[in-house]
Amino acid sequence: MNLITLDFETYYDKDYSLRKITTEAYVRDPRFEVIGVGVKLNNGETEWASGTHEQTKNYLKQLPWENSMVLCHNTMFDGAILGWRFDIHPRMYADTLCIGRALHGTEAGGSLAALSTRYNIGTKGTEVLDALGKRRGDFTAQELEKYGDYCINDVNLTYKLFSIMAKDFPKQELRLIDLTLRMYTEPTLDLDTGLLESHLEDIKERKDQLMRDAGITDKKELMSNPKFADLLTDLGVEPPMKVSPTTGKETFAFAKNDEAFKQLLDHDNDQVQALVSARLGTKSTLEETRTQRFIDISKRGLLPVPVRYYAAHTGRWGGDDKINLQNLPSRGPNGKKLKSSIIAPEGHSLIDCDSSQIEARVLAWLAGQDDLTQQFTDGEDVYKYMASSIYNVSVEDVTKDQRFVGKTTILGAGYGMGAPKFQVQLQGMGVYIELKEARRIIDIYRSTNGAISQLWKDANYTIQYMERGDSLQFGREGVLQVDAGSNAIVLPSGLSMYYHGLAGEKSEFGYEYSYRTRKGPNRIYGGKVVENVCQAIARCIIGHQMLLLAKRYKAVLTVHDSIITCVPDEELDEAQAYMEECMRQTPDWADGLPITCESGTGKSYGDAG
Repeated sequence: MNLITLDFETYYDKDYSLRKITTEAYVRDPRFEVIGVGVKLNNGETEWASGTHEQTKNYLKQLPWENSMVLCHNTMFDGAILGWRFDIHPRMYADTLCIGRALHGTEAGGSLAALSTRYNIGTKGTEVLDALGKRRGDFTAQELEKYGDYCINDVNLTYKLFSIMAKDFPKQELRLIDLTLRMYTEPTLDLDTGLLESHLEDIKERKDQLMRDAGITDKKELMSNPKFADLLTDLGVEPPMKVSPTTGKETFAFAKNDEAFKQLLDHDNDQVQALVSARLGTKSTLEETRTQRFIDISKRGLLPVPVRYYAAHTGRWGGDDKINLQNLPSRGPNGKKLKSSIIAPEGHSLIDCDSSQIEARVLAWLAGQDDLTQQFTDGEDVYKYMASSIYNVSVEDVTKDQRFVGKTTILGAGYGMGAPKFQVQLQGMGVYIELKEARRIIDIYRSTNGAISQLWKDANYTIQYMERGDSLQFGREGVLQVDAGSNAIVLPSGLSMYYHGLAGEKSEFGYEYSYRTRKGPNRIYGGKVVENVCQAIARCIIGHQMLLLAKRYKAVLTVHDSIITCVPDEELDEAQAYMEECMRQTPDWADGLPITCESGTGKSYGDAG
């Protein structure tokens, strides 16, 4: 297979740039223009081509795309140009930005400049800054040649990076990068414009109604913290306060996640309820802006699915391009509207297959909690078994409400959660228990699952050893490796999960450890390491299953532990069966891990999920 290293230079100005709009909107915009393109075929001399759209297209069409891997730095951008503007679709995509994130962690600099400096292979130029607001025709011959040299340098840096980084990069991860990029560069899904426009009107009407119910005529009264505090005070309510984690000073607790503020929704005074509802309903604009963004995309073409490879510390995929598909709402009367607006093309259906309880299963298996692992293997209702222990009743006599508590315990207490947090978590789900009862439940979970509790302790010892530069393995033998020299845990995929700058500090509770992130120190402890590891292993398994699935069907989206495919209607039953077969398979290294799945089908993502 050939390697084509590629970099497009395009027109931009102060209002039309990737800093101001999404990649999708930028590439599809009428103002879009290619100034030139740098191309390197295998290890040959890098060329710079600049011409009209047709001239550039004719130049590109001469290259052997059908048997080539295309390499770029940020291939989502260059691959979109290649596919959407020139109708060129190579055999495979690669991306040094994706590889850099996976190799060095999401906290390390992943820009071309940063990686070039890290590997000491050269320096990225700055000529692109001089191109602001200049069309191709605005460049003099000398300026265009200089710009071409800048582009050639970028191509050569990208090629050098790949030559170094790809040597030890897992081959299956290269294939996952390709599958992830194709979700965006080769869009399949459509959008229901009519449904979206109707939903947007409903959102605006709900906001207006909240304002009317609260007796508010000026939105500024709701948006301003001091003015909103005055409105509460006028109703005899002391405005809730908190200490700002940023400034360390006391400030108003008016955020949607502030418990004291949310409790005002149940205030005895209807006016207080209406006022707080109005603040929460009008302050949050995510649903409105995302709906409008979907509408705009629908008028430009199919939906490119922006999923970021290795977005999280644990290696999981994440949202991108300002339409995070990882957290679309799914509850409430209007919760599924956005999901339902994502539709299959004519003659096709969507299959949404989700790995059931995968983190809880991984945790039991990794810890050697054999009784719980066996319950999963046998298809038992593990939530009922947990509830049976909590309430000292037979499994058959567990009520629906008791099972819910058992479920919350299994899914929430597995990473060392304490009683106060468990109490708050249940309250957030509408279940109110005393702190004493929360402690009793947590104690039962820990005593019932001794191997899991031991895993937290082992992980905590691993942190201490790692900070000293020593290695201490934990969990099921052969699954994880600790690289103390790099402050990293090596995952089954061959990639590492980093704890850069790991350091311990003595406190009244002993030593507390933290690692460095861009937002500052992040506390780490045994239970948190176990959570990270379980999520990372789950991601490795989803990646393995996606590759199996790709032998017959293309993944059009992945969300957390689920994969969504789009298949012809006449193959729906066969494809669903094949998909479930793939998602019940585990890699060789995960022998004994009981994996299962659930799937749904529909003409829209909302129906399938």
